[in-house]
Amino acid sequence: MSPRRSDPATKPALVDIAARLLAENGPQALSTRRIAAEADSSTMTVYTHFGGMSGLVREMVREGFARLQERLTSVRATEDPVADMALLGRAYRFNALANPHLYAVMFGGSSLAGFSLSEEDRQHGRYTLGNVAECAERCLASGRFRPGDAILVAHQMWMAVHGLVTLELGGYLIPPYDADACVEAQLVGLMVSAGDAWELATESVARSRERIDEIQMY
Repeated sequence: MSPRRSDPATKPALVDIAARLLAENGPQALSTRRIAAEADSSTMTVYTHFGGMSGLVREMVREGFARLQERLTSVRATEDPVADMALLGRAYRFNALANPHLYAVMFGGSSLAGFSLSEEDRQHGRYTLGNVAECAERCLASGRFRPGDAILVAHQMWMAVHGLVTLELGGYLIPPYDADACVEAQLVGLMVSAGDAWELATESVARSRERIDEIQMY
């Protein structure tokens, strides 16, 4: 085996290169030859690590969610679960900004070079929601959120932040309503919609902003 193939950095590098090519140039840009050339490697390297193009596309999706999971689990539980929930929202956004090309392919669709995600692939992504559901349970138990279903609350948080991040990456949010301004208002609004008092939600969201260093991993 060549030193290049045994390099542990080769596999994630191939994933990042393929995700960038797919996001920037569309499915037609994905070929073992082009990916290998960008990685200064051989086409055989793609087959060695992924078994082929479909395996590489699947790995892009799974790597994207693995990085998201790492970012979300960096949020430590505190005595203010609402601040923790807001920080999870910030972590979701930070992960997308750090990995925009992976984020673009994580949720499937026609951009995946004709490759359709399986239920197993999607379940691999859904597990990241467990971090948010656990935090929602603590928000409910504290009385800050009105009684409800923690998993449903987690879904609502996910959908709302996902929408904001998608608009931000698409370049649709501009001053004075740029992403930085919108995210602060959205986080407060989400906590209030879940049952929190406006004043308490505002304080907790501000507290979460002071903890940014927890999620600035790279």
